[in-house]
Amino acid sequence: MNGPQPLTVTGLTVRFAGLTALDGVGFTVAPGTVHALIGPNGAGKSTCFNVLSGVYRATSGSVRLGGRELTRETPHAIASLGVARTFQNLALSAHSTVADTLLLGRHRLTRSGILASGLRLPRAAREAGRHTERMREIAAFLGLEPYLDAPAGLLPYGVQKLVELGRALCMEPDVLLLDEPIAGMNPTERQHTAALIASVRDSLGLSVLLVEHDMGVVMRLADTVTVLDFGRKIAEGTPGEVQNDPEVVRAYLGEHQETETPR
Repeated sequence: MNGPQPLTVTGLTVRFAGLTALDGVGFTVAPGTVHALIGPNGAGKSTCFNVLSGVYRATSGSVRLGGRELTRETPHAIASLGVARTFQNLALSAHSTVADTLLLGRHRLTRSGILASGLRLPRAAREAGRHTERMREIAAFLGLEPYLDAPAGLLPYGVQKLVELGRALCMEPDVLLLDEPIAGMNPTERQHTAALIASVRDSLGLSVLLVEHDMGVVMRLADTVTVLDFGRKIAEGTPGEVQNDPEVVRAYLGEHQETETPR
């Protein structure tokens, strides 16, 4: 690919045994932007993420990264094309260090085969050194250097969320899918992680598709917001435009936006 590519979702429909989870949803994540996907529980956000990352197959519609169709690709193939994802529910191993966990994200970029690595051939050793160096750079970017030798699954929850983000960044993606990246964090951790997401866009130039219930964070970070309700897109625009859309207020934000906390 030549340069950053848009992630374009067109007419995405997903049905499960007669239940329509997504109904003709479409939006475009422009290169180098943060695009938020919001809506109440059951609106279809997780289903959309699962289609984009290859976990679910769409009933109809299209997902394209630049000129490449993704809807029939496996999760591994989608990751190899430059789409990385974090998960809301963490499952980090208590037996793997943070360094090893981050290095898992480098797997798609490994060119030396298993035999070359097993025999410790010079080219494999050089490649491993490059991956380790890049992993340490990303760890430093996220503030994870003090934890590199610690078991990832035994760290505080907020740090584990950063490890999950770091593993995705180690894949060197073009598009980063963040599923509730600050959920469960304390206020200090939320502020820190939100700043990191902004840096991912501004410093690394990645495109970010964000699902998040914290509307304060969404309104500060997002360039564009798409709103889902019962599997349909009901609004799209800048944070200010969406926040003041009457249908969004009724469906999601509530009549008293300043006091209500969406769930």
